[in-house]
Amino acid sequence: MGKKIAALGFVTMTGGGPGIMEAANRGAFENGGKSIGCNIKLPFEQEPNPYVQKSITFSYFFIRKVLLVKYSYAFVIMPGGFGTQDEFFETLTLAQTGIINDFPIVVFGKEYFQPLMDMIDSMVVKGTISEADKKLMLFTDDIDEAMQYIQAYVKKNYTVKPRKRLWWLFEKV
Repeated sequence: MGKKIAALGFVTMTGGGPGIMEAANRGAFENGGKSIGCNIKLPFEQEPNPYVQKSITFSYFFIRKVLLVKYSYAFVIMPGGFGTQDEFFETLTLAQTGIINDFPIVVFGKEYFQPLMDMIDSMVVKGTISEADKKLMLFTDDIDEAMQYIQAYVKKNYTVKPRKRLWWLFEKV
């Protein structure tokens, strides 16, 4: 996924930790893309993975979530735990309420997320969300489908230019 994101010319931004986050950062790093880690201070300290070119550590989850949404063109949700689900549902709620518009949210890993997809279908049946809310995300196992989904959104909504240095990452001018 990181390799494909780098090929589109985008930065891969993860939580900066091990596992799937490291794989995404590595894919970007090894293919000439930018790779950023947005780490969080936890009681069980997590070290930034070796493939992030820039790492920033936050004390609070809400600050990290705000910056991840602010500086992202899309979210790719990979199998993960509570933190992943927290970031997914916060972003999904922002899209559902129109705070962010047409923001591509890709949920990658159909088998892993099948119980969640079933729960979302149940929420539609019970009337707690609408059928249209399901269209706020793409459930897929296909990297190319995910990239086309993201690319279509970006092409429709942005003129992509070279990014300026991001002051919040403490880059020198």
